[in-house]
Amino acid sequence: MANRVASLASISIDCPDPDALVPFYCGLLGLEEVFATPDRGVVALAGAGPMLTLMRVDAYEPPSWPNGPQSQQMHLDLAADDLEADVAAAIELGARQAQSQPAPDQWRVMLDPVGHPFCLSAVRPD
Repeated sequence: MANRVASLASISIDCPDPDALVPFYCGLLGLEEVFATPDRGVVALAGAGPMLTLMRVDAYEPPSWPNGPQSQQMHLDLAADDLEADVAAAIELGARQAQSQPAPDQWRVMLDPVGHPFCLSAVRPD
C-alpha cells in the first residue's frame, strides 16, 4: 500500500439547494444527515464510507452529459445488485435516465434531480 498524506473524508457536490437533494441521496445511498451549516448551504451525509457533502452554489449550472457547454464535473459509480430494479428505485427517488446510454446492459447513466450524472453498474471486477 502506498503512503498517503490524508484519507478521503468527503466528496462534495455543488448544487442549487442542498436541502432539495438530501432526501434523494439519503434514499439512493442509505445515508443520514450528520452535519449542516446554520444556513443549510452545506449539508453532509454519512453512512457508506466517506461523507457526501452537498454545497449550495448560487450560480449553479447543471451538467449537460455527454456533450454540451457544461461538462459532467464528476459522477458517482454505484454497484447495482439488480440493474433494472435499482434503476426503477432511483427513478422513484427523483432520478431520471440520461438520453445517451453507451452500454445499457452493463450500466445505466442516470441524472439526479438537478442533473448530476451517476451510473448504476452491473459490472464487477474479476
